Amino acid sequence: MERKQFELGDVVQMKKQHPCGTNEMEIIRMGMDIRVKCVGCKHSVLIPRAKFEKNMKKVLRSAPKESDSSELA
Repeated sequence: MERKQFELGDVVQMKKQHPCGTNEMEIIRMGMDIRVKCVGCKHSVLIPRAKFEKNMKKVLRSAPKESDSSELA
């Protein structure tokens, strides 16, 4: 099975809804555990990486990429 690709700052859709009613979460910290922030109510939750990967459906919005052109100037 292919590992799911996600990065810091991505907004992902989860299989189950947060109690506030939305299932969109923003990734705000990555490591062995992943901290996500609910897009609806701004509550943050720390989830073990294995459980997060199991419960994540898909990436809805990717984090904006920083341009390398600013480093050249």
